[in-house]
Amino acid sequence: MLLSYFPWLLSFHILSMIAWMAGMLYLPRLYVYHAAAAKGSELSETFKVMERRLLRGIMNPAMISTFLFGGMLIAANPALAQGGWFHAKVLLVLMMAGLHGAFSKWRKVFLHDENTRSPKFYKVWNEMPALLLVFIVILVVVKPF
Repeated sequence: MLLSYFPWLLSFHILSMIAWMAGMLYLPRLYVYHAAAAKGSELSETFKVMERRLLRGIMNPAMISTFLFGGMLIAANPALAQGGWFHAKVLLVLMMAGLHGAFSKWRKVFLHDENTRSPKFYKVWNEMPALLLVFIVILVVVKPF
């Protein structure tokens, strides 16, 4: 039954992942700028609003729907979960979710004006989602093992 909806599930999984990744690439960039802003300034307060809206309005729902549709894809076609590439992909996606959690924690640090990290720190972490994404996409498309 679910297998007949596979193209739709896959489409929504990909769309969810794109929305999640857009946020994962943008939020740490906001942190770069926020770390350079004076605490309590109008600019800092603007970043707080932008970060909250991005995380709660886009990233959290997109991550949840990515996992939901991914799970439905596996339920529709359990054979997908049999390759080594899939297990590696799941590990990397869990790492992405952990990174999402770190980004969420950092938002709370900025919210309370408690950030002590430099913009350079956030620039480095800004690259991590892109790096994970490269490997995830290669695993899914190439299926090297």
